[in-house]
Amino acid sequence: MNAIIPEHLIPLQKFRHLRTVSPVRFDKDSNQWSVYKYEDVKTVFADYERFSSKMREPTPEEPIDASILRKDPPDHRKLRALVSQAFTPKAVEALAPLVRSVTDRLLDEAEAKGEIDALRDFAGPLPVLIIAEMLGIPKPHIETFKRWSDELVSPHADSYFRSQKEMSAYFADIAETRRKAPQDDLISRLVAASVENERLSGLELIGFCILLLVAGNETTTNLISSAILCLDGSEDARGKLIGNPAAVAGAVEETLRYCSPVQHMIRRVVRDTELRGQHLSAGQIVQLWIGSANHDEEAFDGPETFDIDRGPNPHLAFGHGIHFCLGSQLARLEADIAIRALLERFPNFARDRSHELERMDSTIVFGVKRLPVKLRP
Repeated sequence: MNAIIPEHLIPLQKFRHLRTVSPVRFDKDSNQWSVYKYEDVKTVFADYERFSSKMREPTPEEPIDASILRKDPPDHRKLRALVSQAFTPKAVEALAPLVRSVTDRLLDEAEAKGEIDALRDFAGPLPVLIIAEMLGIPKPHIETFKRWSDELVSPHADSYFRSQKEMSAYFADIAETRRKAPQDDLISRLVAASVENERLSGLELIGFCILLLVAGNETTTNLISSAILCLDGSEDARGKLIGNPAAVAGAVEETLRYCSPVQHMIRRVVRDTELRGQHLSAGQIVQLWIGSANHDEEAFDGPETFDIDRGPNPHLAFGHGIHFCLGSQLARLEADIAIRALLERFPNFARDRSHELERMDSTIVFGVKRLPVKLRP
């Protein structure tokens, strides 16, 4: 096994065992199912008539449930049509100069230090600065944004609900301001967006802003930091990329597969059904283990090898079906620009191995708490 990521960070051996002996597994204590194989995860993602994204009715206390993340058709189609206007290929490509500018500035600051925490000083600030610019959020509020993003994927319920309460008040105030005085930002466009004479409700608008913050920030941060971690652990991969920036896209895709930023998602069983011979009852929750599915031997040759030349690479890191990640192109753009620039300026960067790697406190997303790196031109 190519152990570029320690087992205590991503439990590849555990996933491999569960795919073999218990691919659709029931936990009596939680009354929940876990699904570990690629085809099963893909099936559940695609079949919204049996496996719903909607967990409960959205409330002002939990507005993220009003976002497209927790909607099934036909509501999902309406919401996606409204918010996707901001994520057309043309709109995303127009962000490339901003991404490059922010990347260069962060690396200029890093070069002056010589040694940085690649998470705190590079992979973390980049996506949150881009999202803040898109939403039209003042720079002094960015640190608060980052805290909210971290709390939304925290295993602690009090932090999860507190962050949503604070964000709801913040975005409601911003939206009201934009209704009266529109600006050239995403919130102004969302306030004005209309499909078949329907607009986003206040709760839906807030829910999407919250979703965008966590999906566009936390996952991209961990994608970039994981790519740095993987390239540090694979001299072969790094050697193929130095002087060959076009190959970085393949490395980003392999990082998405190998270190899936979102490790699992949930669905609710709509009606009694069967999956791989197991009976699932209506109302039960299904955990879709993307991190396991993307290492399934039946879907990928040598899944535990980090192979930037892998092709095809049909990973499920961005989901599948109607809920395929709306911001996938932006995440790829940011990661591609970030890794290209890092390798161009510091091709011999090296992780400081005197610091032990610790996984962040979340089962939902994968990332490390710190990533000290020595910069070597």
